Amino acid sequence: MHIYVEIKEQLGQAACDSLVVGLYQDMKVSGSYLEEIDKALAGYVTELLSRQPKCSEFGEIHSFYTCGKIAAKHIIFIGLGNKEKLTAGKIRQAAGTAIRAAQKANARRVLTTLYRREETLPGAVQAMVEGSLLGLYSFDYYKTEKKAKEEVCVTELGLLAGGQTDIAKLSLAMEKAQIIAESISLARDLVNHPGQVMTPSKMAWHASQIAKEGRMELTVLDKGAMEKQGMHALLAVAQGSVQPPAFIILKYTGNKKSSSYVSFVGKGITFDSGGISLKPSENMGDMKGDMAGGAAVLAAMYAIGRLGLPVNILALVPCTENMPSGSAVKPGDVISSLGGKTIEVVNTDAEGRLILADAVAYAVKQKTEKIIDLATLTGACVVALGNVASGLITNQPEWCNQVKAAAAAAGEKVWEMPHFEEYEEQIKSDIADLKNSGGRMAGMITAGLFIGHFVEAIPWVHMDIAGTSDTTKAKGDQTKGGTGVGVRTLVELAYSLAEA
Repeated sequence: MHIYVEIKEQLGQAACDSLVVGLYQDMKVSGSYLEEIDKALAGYVTELLSRQPKCSEFGEIHSFYTCGKIAAKHIIFIGLGNKEKLTAGKIRQAAGTAIRAAQKANARRVLTTLYRREETLPGAVQAMVEGSLLGLYSFDYYKTEKKAKEEVCVTELGLLAGGQTDIAKLSLAMEKAQIIAESISLARDLVNHPGQVMTPSKMAWHASQIAKEGRMELTVLDKGAMEKQGMHALLAVAQGSVQPPAFIILKYTGNKKSSSYVSFVGKGITFDSGGISLKPSENMGDMKGDMAGGAAVLAAMYAIGRLGLPVNILALVPCTENMPSGSAVKPGDVISSLGGKTIEVVNTDAEGRLILADAVAYAVKQKTEKIIDLATLTGACVVALGNVASGLITNQPEWCNQVKAAAAAAGEKVWEMPHFEEYEEQIKSDIADLKNSGGRMAGMITAGLFIGHFVEAIPWVHMDIAGTSDTTKAKGDQTKGGTGVGVRTLVELAYSLAEA
């Protein structure tokens, strides 16, 4: 898609298929950017705001054809609500809603307004472009009959700005937005593909493409290499599947003056049946997305490489299926791990923490400076936080605060959970060092604390994205299926690390 800035002092002069115009609550037409088009349309805008004041509520859409009275063929009014409460996240949502309305109107060339000073800031521009691109995302690889809407699609997105605009700054913001949106779309694709396609080997293939484009070092450990390393927790999960596991290591060196690296770790269970502790069949198909943490890490690396950030990142994605078979790990088995601790497997459906235990232990052995892991780890997190926020567990408040700040900048909600020492009792085993499940009580917390046993003294944050990694309906910049959650946060975290 072609994305650009267009300077126009008058909205009525903006020639396009669809013109997107934001409406604020209690907005007055007189003296605003609406005045010109209101006059051209014989007072229609004034009448609309008077008779339908709800059209300015956040997310409300009102569209119509102009019949040649202004240069734009079609206008989309998008409600922005209270202008004092307008955030980058809301701009992103509004842009996604508006661009879908333009798509339905068969618009090819779309222009959107940037007339308030706050809206010309690069952060707001980035949000608008991201929201627009992500609002157009669709996953139709397996459809044999393409929908009619694909015959006419948005090919140009222009941002209207006044004459005093710093086009260079806005252009940089748009470039960043396009890279991030394309990276989030990649994460969504990885999650949305079925498990028969998105195998551990296919995840490794995608990592190879990212490595080539981002000038990164790629190592993929196979089963034999994992055995030599001592990754017995990961191998225990993998032993029930005919698909070979893969341990993906992507090394990005953007700051050659430093020898230290921060580790991004993502859970890569490409299909989770639960193993011998088999999940119910209803909705089991959704478990193709149990690698959303790994998808977020790979997609974030794709963005970081394209942005050329001056930071050093070690990305680790342990990939395997969790399947039942005659060779699968069984409840009651005791396994060893790369970190040296023994683990009693009391529930084979608590497998994500096992592969992450080996992954963070590998990061420790590489003398990494800090660790963040992302995983669709527990249903308990969904019970606690729903699909609104991802849960956090940490061993160092300063590092966690940096992650929180990155999430806030990214517009992704997170919430830190407590980690009182009493919770540790739940994961103590009678016959091994640890057991892999502490039961239903405080399940998100105990799962996170289990991983924490393998990070030693390195600053670490665990992010549980079980409730935020997918959605069942399209809304704003989100479409049904994988959300790509975590990509934005990791990219913003990389920016903050580069500035430190």
